Amino acid sequence: MPWSEAMAPVRMRRVAVIVPEAALRGSLVRIAEAGCVELDRAEEAAPGAAAVRLQRMRGGATRTAPGSVASAVLAVGAPDLDLLEERNDAGLLAGEAQLEELMSGAVRRGEVAALVGWCPAAEVRRVADRLSAAGGTLVPLPSPRGADPPTLLRSGGSASFTPLVTTYGTPAYADLDPSWPTGLAYVAMFGMMFGDVGHGALLVLGALALRLGRPRRLAALRQLWSFLAGAGIAAMVAGAAYGEFFGPTGLLPVLWLSPLDSPARLLTAAVVFGAGLLTVAHAAGAVNRVREQGWGTALYAASGWAGLLFYLGLALATAGLLLRWPPATVAGAALGVTGLALVALGLFRATAGGPAGCAETAVRLFDVVVRAGTNTVSFARLAAFGLTHAALADLVWRGTVGLAGRGGAGVAGAVMLFAVGTALSLALEALVAGVQALRLEYYELFSRLFGAEGRPFCPWHVPVAEPADRATKVIPCSPG
Repeated sequence: MPWSEAMAPVRMRRVAVIVPEAALRGSLVRIAEAGCVELDRAEEAAPGAAAVRLQRMRGGATRTAPGSVASAVLAVGAPDLDLLEERNDAGLLAGEAQLEELMSGAVRRGEVAALVGWCPAAEVRRVADRLSAAGGTLVPLPSPRGADPPTLLRSGGSASFTPLVTTYGTPAYADLDPSWPTGLAYVAMFGMMFGDVGHGALLVLGALALRLGRPRRLAALRQLWSFLAGAGIAAMVAGAAYGEFFGPTGLLPVLWLSPLDSPARLLTAAVVFGAGLLTVAHAAGAVNRVREQGWGTALYAASGWAGLLFYLGLALATAGLLLRWPPATVAGAALGVTGLALVALGLFRATAGGPAGCAETAVRLFDVVVRAGTNTVSFARLAAFGLTHAALADLVWRGTVGLAGRGGAGVAGAVMLFAVGTALSLALEALVAGVQALRLEYYELFSRLFGAEGRPFCPWHVPVAEPADRATKVIPCSPG
């Protein structure tokens, strides 16, 4: 798979489901079972017979969006709706209500019915083969002008960072798929704040337990095991660099620096690391602006190429001042001024012009400059919380060592203090580091990466129940 395709959402195709009228139900049942086609729905569809019966059972609304009823199932053949209502079979009634709504939105010409929707390009052939067995076909169509396809992020499976992105929002279809890069950035930031080999190993063990479905009451969180494992590994790597094993115990050599001994170096490293992440986010945002609206808009956008040029110039000028290297300072200042001028031009073009437009541009330009500085300095929290974690672990260790030298009772107290103190500090710091890494991801990075909101891909998927699985009367139906 080419790199450009691997870093983009799943490619979608506009498709038409064309079937004989007599085979419409059978074809839709096959589509529901496949679960990879999003069908367009009628805007105002009158409730069908199944929806009316379901309403009487539940006393609620009649409209049942595809996929909205978790317990919905479909029968292979058309069931007896009166019998379903009599037996309070809400699952089959909900499935039939969804089926009726989609069938009512089909376009009919003589004995042929058709529906349109979206399907992942790689699944078109497979779905077409399934429909051919029911007498129908799936025909790829050109995308309508001005219509944005739904977005399905490519990174899937049990070890996916996709929830990190979808919790924030749905990227536009034209945008890059940032799941894995942002996931790696998240665990790296977590590791800097939670750097400890021992604590990180406990997180990895917890991730493996989740992966295996243990404990069972946390089975719903199984998909988060990749976050926990990545965070634990990053914490172990950072802990090895800090020389921390359940705190600065001296059991491991310091490979880079000790947070409590070199806080200034850690602070500088955190800010430099954050500046690097912001640069990458600016570059990805510039690519997104081109893919969304073309070069004309991307060139002048604060989250486009103009903003990237300004930030690179600001970073270069700052480095030149700190390192006392005048050529870098001058070059950075030139780049920054050029980028800022392009941003100002883009902001002014979005106003009504005149003095009011100039004033609005000046205010928004000031905000761009301030945000560039504050967002960079905000990454200093990576060092601040790393110091807090080291200080808490050091406190627990010192108390443990102090009690251990006071006889048998002291040893028992030391063991209890170490166990309780480690558990409390691990829980508190893991929560803090997780929230702070998420905050940096969303506020500092995603604000540059995303400029437009997409629409999530919502395929119609309802499991099919064989008639033998349900005590229902099945009426002979059309072929398929």
